Amino acid sequence: MGQSFFRLMVLPVVMLLSITSYAQQPDSTKPEPVKQHTVKLDSLKTTTKKKQEFYKQTFKRVRRKFDSTLFTNVDVPTTSDYAEDLERVYLLLNHVPIVTETFVHLAEIDTELDEEDSALDILKARMSQNDRTFNVRNLQMFNTLLDELSENVKSYSHYLNHYDTALDGIRKEIAALRKDTLMLHIFRDSALKDTFQLQLDQLKSKWRQADSLIALNGQEINALKSEASSHAISIQDLGYRVDQELKAVGSKAFGKERRYLWEPRSPGSRAYSANNMKASVDSEQALARYYFTNTRHKRVWIFLIGLLFFFWIAYNYRSLRRRGKLASLDSFQFGFIKPLPFSGTLVFMLSLAPLFDLHAPAIYIESIEFVLMIVLTFILHKRLPRLLFYGWCILLLLFLLLPIVRILGLPLSMERWAMLFIDIASLGAGLYFLVKGKLKGQRKIFHAIIILYSLLNALAIWCNLFGRVTLAQILSSTAVYAVAQTVSVAVFIRLVIESFLLQIQASRVRKDYPDGFDLGAVSKSIYRFALTLAILLWLIVFTTNLNLFDSINDLLYALFTTPREIGSFSFTLGGLVLFLGIIWLANFLQRYIAYFFGDTGDDAALDDRGQRSRLLVTRLVLLIGGFLLAVAASGLSVDRITVILGALGVGVGLGLQNIVNNFVSGIILIFDRPVRIGDTVEVGDKRGRVKEIGIRSSTLLTEEGAEVIIPNGDVLSNHIVNWTLSNNHVRIALAFTIEKPAKPEMLQPDEIKDVVKKNANILDRREPEVLLNTISSKSIEIKIFFWIKDITRTTYTSGEIRTDVYRYLDSKGINVS
Repeated sequence: MGQSFFRLMVLPVVMLLSITSYAQQPDSTKPEPVKQHTVKLDSLKTTTKKKQEFYKQTFKRVRRKFDSTLFTNVDVPTTSDYAEDLERVYLLLNHVPIVTETFVHLAEIDTELDEEDSALDILKARMSQNDRTFNVRNLQMFNTLLDELSENVKSYSHYLNHYDTALDGIRKEIAALRKDTLMLHIFRDSALKDTFQLQLDQLKSKWRQADSLIALNGQEINALKSEASSHAISIQDLGYRVDQELKAVGSKAFGKERRYLWEPRSPGSRAYSANNMKASVDSEQALARYYFTNTRHKRVWIFLIGLLFFFWIAYNYRSLRRRGKLASLDSFQFGFIKPLPFSGTLVFMLSLAPLFDLHAPAIYIESIEFVLMIVLTFILHKRLPRLLFYGWCILLLLFLLLPIVRILGLPLSMERWAMLFIDIASLGAGLYFLVKGKLKGQRKIFHAIIILYSLLNALAIWCNLFGRVTLAQILSSTAVYAVAQTVSVAVFIRLVIESFLLQIQASRVRKDYPDGFDLGAVSKSIYRFALTLAILLWLIVFTTNLNLFDSINDLLYALFTTPREIGSFSFTLGGLVLFLGIIWLANFLQRYIAYFFGDTGDDAALDDRGQRSRLLVTRLVLLIGGFLLAVAASGLSVDRITVILGALGVGVGLGLQNIVNNFVSGIILIFDRPVRIGDTVEVGDKRGRVKEIGIRSSTLLTEEGAEVIIPNGDVLSNHIVNWTLSNNHVRIALAFTIEKPAKPEMLQPDEIKDVVKKNANILDRREPEVLLNTISSKSIEIKIFFWIKDITRTTYTSGEIRTDVYRYLDSKGINVS
């Protein structure tokens, strides 16, 4: 296209030159007369050929010149190309320390793996002690510790693999430099080498640094990966052995593990030495220390709960003290919570501790229980009879002997004899309190727990005598834990009840409610909740001590997670139980959340309409939120819920119209608010104050004290007279029939008005009215109309004004008929 354009531009120029040249020729070149026509024609043909040849040479010369100048491809690199390539290589080598600086966890992983080495060595040594019976709690702790170590190794491997991948990427980029032709050309060409000598020197220095970093980090990463892999193998092997020992506990516990206690020891039994005790104590402490280091997050929640409990109690006491209402707590007779509840907080925390760490080391559980028993000793020493308190101290001493015997590292035969004496002493103490009747007057639960304590110790003695050592250890420790845990949960229940009663009373004082309320009904509701939680806690600890918790947990897990089908509907029992449990919890919370704000359902809170309305909305939110959460947590799909709602729709069509009508009406009452809690209303022939608006029905409290329950559908379907929708004012009319006074000026309506105005409940901006009507020649009727401020005091105010008017008339000598 370029050549065609060039030809079109050149052709007019050439033609113009030709014409100009032709015009400047002499006259001899002009046409001759006709006689010379043939000669001239030949001359013209010759001239035309010359022109064509000129055009051809011109175009050819122009085309050759155009091609050579515009379309030449030069492949020779320039100095700037070499400089850019050197810069790219330099940036790549500079990237190496940036990448290696991100390997921040290498030192930490190295330290952690060294510590895990020590823990694994101790575990291997403890699992190789064939001459001793494994403590069940320690086996459970070994299992939990190995799980934590396994998770740690997975985390280490994740970091190391990430670092290794990053390092491999750098290696590949550097290896690709071998194919860089520009770099190769620089090193082969001496002139280029001289030109870039300074850059090449810097590049060599950077190369050595990068190569050293890659080599060192690569070696460290490979060594750590190898160590982590070795740990994973050891953890897997130890985990298998611990699982086998735990599974064997059940079969070995009921079989003869060791010789009968009265049989002589075998000759190969090891002798006791002080080194044995030191080694046993050291290994116990090392494992416990490592366990606590790796599972500290489990105990963070305990401390947070304890701090919240402490500041909650202290805040309520401070609130009462600032208002001068501490005396209002005298009727409650609190025995376990104080303005600074240190002992109560410790009992609360230590009672919940086993829930957060079921498989903790034996020394940890024993320490927790020992501290708990010490705190309980200080709490109970003034509350228990002297003899019973001495029994508690004996129990504390016997409890302390069990871990001491275990930690001393005694030979198994000596340990068995020590356990026998402890169990006999424990059985004797239990029987003494049962036979002598020293528990008379105490709760039946303590009788039952002492019987259980004695029975478990008797079984432990029998198992120890006949070689069932593991079972004897389990029963002996469970007996002591059962008593200690029973006492602690009993105190725990009292702590929960007293704490909620304190919260209710403090909230009522802050809202200026009356101090007194129905203590029995409220305490009973809180007691049921605390007792349920305490029983659950006690059963978990009890089954854990008997080494049954894991088996029961596995059985329940399999039961509740197995999919089941009914037709095309698939579900699990766990999802169903979770669904119902969340619904029950939401219903429980919406029923008792008012207690937390001092509303116990009495008349005192009726005047606080704002709080009652907020509680009503909160209850509705709890129910709806609980339902949605239950659906999400249970794993039920939306289409299944649609099927259920469809079935409910059929049920509504068949017979649930009234229930749905009341439910929808309740929602309308909550948000449309034609009536509010505390309003004085008339619904049909019923009049009273609105005490409660529920999801299904509302409650009116009449002046006689009756509670009228009206379905919400009936409330909306009837005419509602709300006397307090916009204000609490009401107009009252009083009538008096008096004898006609001898002097008409004795009866002054203005004076009667002044008498009415003196009452404090009279609305000042509404002037009272007094009307006099003549009934007969001997009597006059007086009608008094006035407005009062508070409709709830209608009867009281009417009586006061009637009395005041009667006194006024009597002072005037006017007789009232």
